[in-house]
Amino acid sequence: MAARPAAKTATKVAIPQLSWDRVRPARVVLVSGTEGFLADRAIRLLRDTLRIEDPSLEVSDLEADQYGPGELITLASPSLFAEPRLIRVTNVEKCTDAFIAETLAYLESPADDTYVLLRHAGGVRGKKLLDAIRGGLGGGIEIVCAELKKDTEKMEFAAAEFSSAGRRITPGALRALVGAFSDDVSELASACQQLLADASEEITEVTVEKYYSGRVETNAFKVADAAIAGRHGEALILLRHALTSGADPVPMLAAFAAKLRTMAKLAGARGNSGQLASQFGLAPWQVDRARRDLAGWTDDGLGATIELLAETDAQIKGGGRDPVYALERMVRVVASRGSGA
Repeated sequence: MAARPAAKTATKVAIPQLSWDRVRPARVVLVSGTEGFLADRAIRLLRDTLRIEDPSLEVSDLEADQYGPGELITLASPSLFAEPRLIRVTNVEKCTDAFIAETLAYLESPADDTYVLLRHAGGVRGKKLLDAIRGGLGGGIEIVCAELKKDTEKMEFAAAEFSSAGRRITPGALRALVGAFSDDVSELASACQQLLADASEEITEVTVEKYYSGRVETNAFKVADAAIAGRHGEALILLRHALTSGADPVPMLAAFAAKLRTMAKLAGARGNSGQLASQFGLAPWQVDRARRDLAGWTDDGLGATIELLAETDAQIKGGGRDPVYALERMVRVVASRGSGA
């Protein structure tokens, strides 16, 4: 009887694995996991930390799925004035064979004063490289940005937002806030920052209700997402449910405006996510989301829809007789990608 093959064992992790908020400089920083918002935060935090240490930091971006031979070693080569370098590499989960081979060779002897950050969003592509880094090649660290799936994890995240700012939020207010923004960590973070910026003293359930009335039942961004994707019926049902639950039309319109204006900024723009994020003052995940949302839209349709946004804004703020009708019309036009404007 033939012997059974030995079972494959998991790669032993020989490097520190840290949360996004514990990121620190290292020659190699692997940012792994599916939670893009937390990954973007970790990447910005590392960049800011390095710039505080040395304002002359030179930042370069690479896309691993578009990698050309020699790019990494060229960026890591010493410069004339010996500035420290941060090389941010995205799309490692879709990397080319050349990228894997040259990065493994580079990690045998990383350059001095150079920090290589590798963003891997999940999947099996690039496993050989990840296993080598986790095994200690290059002397790096790993920042694990797993998706926050449980309510307890989202509660801890939101609580940390207020704690780090030295502000207190009551348990009831925290539950209400997480309930209102449970589907999207980026929206939850934005809501926390708005409360920190606008609310005074202790943040209570009354405070959350004041800012986000109706959001616990229906998220305004869900309505906008459905309409932008062309799902008119779904968007209309969500809108009516939100309004019945007490949602204010003004924040509802604001969700549409935020998304459509970001789409307008990115329409026709060329470059990778990191470059466009810096150019337009956005996070890379916002660039990626806007690009996906733009599928099926034309410049004329987008322009007509944004004009309708201004008209709808005036109608729901006293310029029209029926704010609900104005919102429903806007949802119809958005779902038709501007063709009914």
